[in-house]
Amino acid sequence: MWLLHWLPLPLLAALGRGLGLALYVLVGERRHVTLTNLGLCFPQLSAVERSALARRHFMAFGRSILELGLWWWASPQRIRRLVRLEGGEKLAAYQDQPVILLVPHFVGIDAGAIRLMLEHGVVAMYTHQKNRVFEAAMNGGRQRFGNCELVSRQEGIKKALRSMKEGRFFHYSPDMDYGPKESVFVSFFGVQTATINGLARLAKLTGAPVIPLVTRMESVGYVATVGEPWTDFPGAGDVGEADNARRLNAFIEAEVLKSPEQYYWLHKRFKTRPPGEKGVY
Repeated sequence: MWLLHWLPLPLLAALGRGLGLALYVLVGERRHVTLTNLGLCFPQLSAVERSALARRHFMAFGRSILELGLWWWASPQRIRRLVRLEGGEKLAAYQDQPVILLVPHFVGIDAGAIRLMLEHGVVAMYTHQKNRVFEAAMNGGRQRFGNCELVSRQEGIKKALRSMKEGRFFHYSPDMDYGPKESVFVSFFGVQTATINGLARLAKLTGAPVIPLVTRMESVGYVATVGEPWTDFPGAGDVGEADNARRLNAFIEAEVLKSPEQYYWLHKRFKTRPPGEKGVY
């Protein structure tokens, strides 16, 4: 990966797309997960259309894997050329204040994060990798500019909250299946989906605004877009946890529809089912 990061991006992207197609053929379990997710979320698509979308997703995923080396080792100047930050001026008003960045799991998530770190301090939570050598490279790359604090999920949220109080933006991605604990079942593309309420709880606890950050892969490069701060969140009065969770999922749905091949469909998003409902995978 270190050697590959020296390649020009068009060549590296072509290699990544080829890797993705190979993974689509060879990694049957994740192909099955992806096709199952697409079938649940886009029932209007034919089997041929879902397969084509799944292949495009694997191609984008393959690109994102090979291009990780760019974010871990490329110079700040090159990163700025490859990743365009749109709407970054919206964050200037929140310097040294608690901010929650809502970052859905698109394949460009690492590109957007490292681009943001060139401008702002960030705290993010991570999951331990099975391969600790890979984890060390990943965490080293994310922290190399000195303004990123990483907190493992095993350490809990308190450490991240302390970092927020010190002025770092909380890079938060709640759109995965973390099991039934502290989750509510709300619709995501018409499927009852276990959705954690951490976003609403953190916003209420800290008083921090929720600001979306969505990074999309382009033919050459990436664009990381800072959205408008959410208003009336979390809702007050008779607005419950399910309402806040549904607002989160509705936002992600709208973003996914803009570039459906780039959302992280390899994840078993619907693994946790409502009581009495059988598994989908």
